[in-house]
Amino acid sequence: MAGFFKSLLQRFTKPDIDWDDLEAALIAGDLGPRLSLQIVEDLQAQQRKLHGADIVKVAREHVRKILPNSVTPMSKLDGKPKVVLVIGVNGTGKTTSTAKLAYLLNKGGAKVVLAAADTFRAAAVEQLEVWSQRLNIPMVKGPPNGDPASVCFEAYDLAQRTQADFLLCDTAGRLHNKHNLMEELKKIHRILGRKDETSPHEVLLVVDATTGANALQQAREFHKIIPLTGVIVTKLDGSGKGGVLVNIQQELGVPTRYIGLGEKVEEFQRFDPNRFVEELL
Repeated sequence: MAGFFKSLLQRFTKPDIDWDDLEAALIAGDLGPRLSLQIVEDLQAQQRKLHGADIVKVAREHVRKILPNSVTPMSKLDGKPKVVLVIGVNGTGKTTSTAKLAYLLNKGGAKVVLAAADTFRAAAVEQLEVWSQRLNIPMVKGPPNGDPASVCFEAYDLAQRTQADFLLCDTAGRLHNKHNLMEELKKIHRILGRKDETSPHEVLLVVDATTGANALQQAREFHKIIPLTGVIVTKLDGSGKGGVLVNIQQELGVPTRYIGLGEKVEEFQRFDPNRFVEELL
């Protein structure tokens, strides 16, 4: 991620800028057609006074305007657990991100309960259980192919009894069957509503930075099914250029809350917009 756009954009210097080539390069960096065109049009309007580093500067200003000034930390609720649904398609690092978020919250002094509600994928339950034992964070699971809503309901009971601050529910992400997914999420919402009509309080979508435009499409689809409150972007340490999180913010108004920069649990961190812009550009 670091410096990707800087090295890319420094190829384009006055007076021989190929605007179509620059726009294509920005789109290839996952900024998407809309933002890429805005940057190019802004640069074209300033063409007479352009100097070498101006492309980077203008691109940075556009990205900075789109992203929030800061990211609100995950706050506790008074007298009840905050329910966080974590959703995303298989392969994005959803279950691992759920566990790493639990670690981060726990490290900050919060008490956390995990719910293994991705019941149709045995590997997800087993994976979360391993993390639960490793991090010493309680977890509730159900039978294979069991009812995810029941798992969340039972986990909420445990969170209440133990006065936990957060309940993190690792839920399924079967976008290939949107009807079933929608019904499942509605049921989780309805069942948890018996305990707290305002839950879930957060819905976080996990996307893989290396998938580029596919991540934006996933965000669109999930946002239609259940309103997202934030995004977790994984694999920013690999070939993921990170522009997709800017795209999601611009199109859907959904902020990135956390990012994954590697396999280690310590490499999962709160998103810092200022640092991101500096490293991206």
